[in-house]
Amino acid sequence: MAGIIIVGVDGNSTSMKAARVAANLAKSLGSTLRVVTAFGEDKTEKVEIGNDEWFLSTADEAERVAQRVADELKISGVKTEYSSALGKPADVLLEEATKLKADLIVVGNVRMQGLKRVLGSVANAVSHNAPCDVYIVKTDD
Repeated sequence: MAGIIIVGVDGNSTSMKAARVAANLAKSLGSTLRVVTAFGEDKTEKVEIGNDEWFLSTADEAERVAQRVADELKISGVKTEYSSALGKPADVLLEEATKLKADLIVVGNVRMQGLKRVLGSVANAVSHNAPCDVYIVKTDD
């Protein structure tokens, strides 16, 4: 199937479960795995320590999360890429899938049960609007 598989991560354990499943799928299908992190607002903060100044931004942190996960999954032999983007997680995944003409989006099933399901979840939004197939990983315990 060579092509592109997209998985969204935010650094928590449930998104890592979905990422590992996505990596296994990508490896077995000969696909490239695109690890994507969304961030809600682009804020930059200046931190001064002694004479040093550091600038911390949500965009940079999101990029680091995506890169760390991609690097971790690359060890298993899967070809990985990573990116981050400003926006709601579902919107970012859908835009990335459309832009890259992805073959598959992998998401976890967190917040798909009970009242939270009525309020919405990334998996619900992606599964109803994806331009490609969607694989929903059981990430809740």
